[in-house]
Amino acid sequence: MDTRHPQDCPRSDHREVSGRVALFGGVYNNHIALSALLADAPSQASEIFCLGDVGAFGPHPDRSVEILREAGVPIVQGNYDRSVGLHRGDCACGYTDPRDNHFAALSYAYTFRNTSERNKDFLATLPEEIRLRGPKGERILLCHGSPRRQNEFLWESLSPDPFLARLLDDAQCDVLAVTHTGIPWKRRLPDGRFVVNAGAIGRPANDGQTHVWYAVLDLSGESPDAAFVPLRFDHERLVEEMRAERIVEPFVNTVESGWWTTCLEILPSRERARGMY
Repeated sequence: MDTRHPQDCPRSDHREVSGRVALFGGVYNNHIALSALLADAPSQASEIFCLGDVGAFGPHPDRSVEILREAGVPIVQGNYDRSVGLHRGDCACGYTDPRDNHFAALSYAYTFRNTSERNKDFLATLPEEIRLRGPKGERILLCHGSPRRQNEFLWESLSPDPFLARLLDDAQCDVLAVTHTGIPWKRRLPDGRFVVNAGAIGRPANDGQTHVWYAVLDLSGESPDAAFVPLRFDHERLVEEMRAERIVEPFVNTVESGWWTTCLEILPSRERARGMY
């Protein structure tokens, strides 16, 4: 039972950064991709941050949590982390379609059941946001969905510049980094401020590729920018583990093919048109 008040979760963790910063989110229990990222990112960046949702979708949730804890990676609390940590009844993913919610419920039940109490307690204590200060005084905000809501989807096609500008105004930041959608994108606003969605490392980006993506935020130039780094991992091993855990076949098919077969109804028309289904 949830005995903690939502305000018990800390809201911020201030840090200073410079150079290049690796950003990733949506681990989704993919401990194999997570290990690959921690091996690859130090060659790309001087610091690493996780934007949340350690659990969901894949096998053996404790493995990903333990890897992150051992590596000391700062983690923003995602909606999944909050729900698991606070013993809630669902993932609060933000889906509205019954089919999306059906598969979300299957994923959440597995992740909750297979996460230790020790790791649930850890997830409950993660900050909802991390604020960084760049080398030129840039105010950088890391959060999961959006500054307004942990489970808000910031889709590229539904985020016009004026909307993003207001979002950054309200959040008092110059650079905003999010995840939650599972599809990477970036945008420089006319006034020079910057938004990046790091995508997810837990499952492919609905692009027909078996690799996943993370972002490297570059603070070394005149203005912030980001590059998306393809991350290859042993997806065949992940498939074997998922089947051994009897995770539903549509999830497995996504790892094998690179195309989403579930959680499609939440996709805006432009993003959905890029996929197979």
